[in-house]
Amino acid sequence: MRVRTICWIRRDLRLNDHSALARATELGDSVAVVFVFDRNILDDLRNPQDRRLTFIMESLLEIQRDLRARGSDLLVRIGDPLEEIPRLASEIGAKMVVTARDGDPYAIERDKTVDARLSEIGIGFETVRDVTILEAGQVFNQSELPFRVYTPYSKAWRVVLDRETDLAPREPNFGHLAPAASLKPFERAWGYEEIGFVKVPLWIEPGERAAAARLDSFALRMSGYGDDRDFPAIDGTSTLSTDLRFGTISIRECARRALEIGTPGAEKWYSELIWREFYHDVLGNFPHVVETTFDPVFRDTEWPGTRETFERWCAGETGYPIVDASMRHFNATGWMHNRNRMIVASFLTKHLLCNWQWGEDYFARHLLDFDLAQNNGGWQWAASTGVDSQPYFRIFNPYLQSKKFDGKGDFIRMAVPELAGLTAEQIHQPTRFDLAAVGASEYPMPIVDHEVGRARALEFLSAIKKLDPGKDG
Repeated sequence: MRVRTICWIRRDLRLNDHSALARATELGDSVAVVFVFDRNILDDLRNPQDRRLTFIMESLLEIQRDLRARGSDLLVRIGDPLEEIPRLASEIGAKMVVTARDGDPYAIERDKTVDARLSEIGIGFETVRDVTILEAGQVFNQSELPFRVYTPYSKAWRVVLDRETDLAPREPNFGHLAPAASLKPFERAWGYEEIGFVKVPLWIEPGERAAAARLDSFALRMSGYGDDRDFPAIDGTSTLSTDLRFGTISIRECARRALEIGTPGAEKWYSELIWREFYHDVLGNFPHVVETTFDPVFRDTEWPGTRETFERWCAGETGYPIVDASMRHFNATGWMHNRNRMIVASFLTKHLLCNWQWGEDYFARHLLDFDLAQNNGGWQWAASTGVDSQPYFRIFNPYLQSKKFDGKGDFIRMAVPELAGLTAEQIHQPTRFDLAAVGASEYPMPIVDHEVGRARALEFLSAIKKLDPGKDG
């Protein structure tokens, strides 16, 4: 008699190096791969053209094609997974449901409830590690407490890591996939119309094959990552953040490739993968950061920034070309270069003194690669409210950042075409005369003077921290 098992995929939209599928095909010899479009999440999304649904849908269609090529199929449900998973498991006679652990607070509570409901009907539930290489609860300091600073965490992480086991590929036994004919009675219609979203163009191709191609391409450039990663106008980053978010590539594969290349640039990228681990560790150990600041000093802070200035920041109409270019490119694509993320976040929280949670929420709604741990950690870092955060007195000078990382203005010209006629000297801080000369008089003047904004931020933040103002960053 064949043992029926369900592999419930969520943030692991691939078939290779797949912890949950490997474990499911180890436990059973008739494994059904299942995905649930979670109505609890879908109903909170405001935009029927949300790019993330296109990425997920197209990645699932690739998985379906690959499963069919192996003689199996993909089962999809639309609804509340608290109901859909137990119902489907019971219908198909599953003995076990296997899935990858997710450290987001909602996911933790969801899985507890699913586990309980499955247990009531005599079906097992097992979660495995896959979203990160190591998890919260594995890396502690000498006092057996979670880390609050990246550098000592990184050192400890490297000590705890067992490369032979933690980075080993998790390869499924595809011979244990359930035959397509046995899944036929459980098929349901699923597509854009059924979930209430529409397909939209994406700046990257979805799916496991495209992710593998991106990693292969980046591998040829990885040695230059340390030198190139801060320049948005050049192809200096991996562009794998969306793939890591949705699991179209394995984090283990990324780490293995960096270690194989072994150059200083590859080591730098490896350290950035550990930053990703760190922010997931923080979320797991300090889940209150989802609702409030990590630093208790800032928890009752009333940020004086206005919704009017926030909306101008969202639209890319601040009068700071590097900020506006970053936001306009983001609004058009759903992706932002990491250097630009730091610039715009610093500008919103320091120059405009807007609540960092406004920016966090805006990114959460528009990022194609939205990851709760990364987004929250990044915004709290920029606002100086989080773990190992930027000191409150370090305030990015947008003009200096622009000149340093987009010296010729190529990125600005691409994203703010009305400024294309400006010279490399003018484009970072154009005057009214400069703008008029190139027919860009409608481009706004700075929403706030840099020095005025900086001084105001130092006064405001130092009063909270009760420290003396420091130097400009």
